[in-house]
Amino acid sequence: MVTPVFTILDYAKAIEFYINWLGFRIDWQEEHDKKPVYVQVSRGEIILHLNALADDVPAGAKARAEIQGILAFHHQLLSKNLRRPTVQPAYWNSRVLEMEVVDPFGNRLVFCEIATLPA
Repeated sequence: MVTPVFTILDYAKAIEFYINWLGFRIDWQEEHDKKPVYVQVSRGEIILHLNALADDVPAGAKARAEIQGILAFHHQLLSKNLRRPTVQPAYWNSRVLEMEVVDPFGNRLVFCEIATLPA
């Protein structure tokens, strides 16, 4: 398993984006001076580390996450009226649907689903 590490610059904005909008949950977090500085979030089998120690890794990373039910997830996000991501076929394979979201710090998470062919 590989776990992407995304730099976050504002804990509250990160929680709003990953927990309140995308529906991830906080698995654990490390604190320094009673402030969260490193957080693990997950949604199903997707695990991300959010790092508030800006000197460790620059913001602007990109990760891909394969999921099932991308259209239902997309509809769920649209119903929250916060952001309007789009689902579209991948430029490199029309059987792959992709939905890219960009967090407030420039990190990009691409959710993708491979269409199954009829038997």
